[in-house]
Amino acid sequence: MDLKTTLDNDNITLPDDFFRNVQKYKEHLHKWNKIHNLTGAKDNNTLDEFIYDAIYPLSFLPKVSSFMDIGTGAGFPGMILAFGLPDTEVTLVEPLVKRASFLQFIKADLGLKNVTVVKKRVEQMEPKVFELITSRAVTQTKMLLKLSENFYDKNTKFLFYKGEKVFDEVEDGVKDMQHKIIETKNRHYLLLGEEL
Repeated sequence: MDLKTTLDNDNITLPDDFFRNVQKYKEHLHKWNKIHNLTGAKDNNTLDEFIYDAIYPLSFLPKVSSFMDIGTGAGFPGMILAFGLPDTEVTLVEPLVKRASFLQFIKADLGLKNVTVVKKRVEQMEPKVFELITSRAVTQTKMLLKLSENFYDKNTKFLFYKGEKVFDEVEDGVKDMQHKIIETKNRHYLLLGEEL
C-alpha cells in the first residue's frame, strides 16, 4: 500500500508534517517493537494499513477542539489522529507502562504540543468533557459508553473502530443515540452522538 497516494485519493487533508511524523513514528515503533512487542504490526505494509485505518475518519469527522482515545496501545488510532489534527487537544489513555512510555517518547521526540499521555485506566481519570471520544479494539460499544460516562456531554461524538460485529453491538447498546456506520474494506467505523 502506498499510504500517501491512498490518502490523496481519499481527499483527506493532512498537515504538512504528517508524513514526516509518520515516518519517524514507524522507525521508533520498529525499534521498540523488537524489545517490547507493542503491536502485532511488524512490517511496513501492515503498519501503513494500521495508519490508514486510524486516519481515514478525517474524511468524515466533524472538526473538534479536543478528543480522548481510550486504550491507545502503540498509538492506534489516537497518536496517528494527533498527527493529523495538530490544532486539537489530544488525550491518549493507556494503562500499560511500556506502551504509555512509548507514546510519551513519541510526544517528546516529535515535539507534539497537542498531546497528553495518561498512564491510567480511563475509569481512574478525573472527570473532564471531550468533544470526541475514540477507541479501537478495546471492548464492546456498550462498555465503552459506560467507561466514557465521566467524559462526555450532549455535544460529544464517539468514534469506535469496529469489525463486522458492530451491527450486533448497535442493536445491544446504543438505542438512545443517533449512529452512523461507515464501512470500508477492512473496517466499520461507528460514529455516535445525540446529533449527527
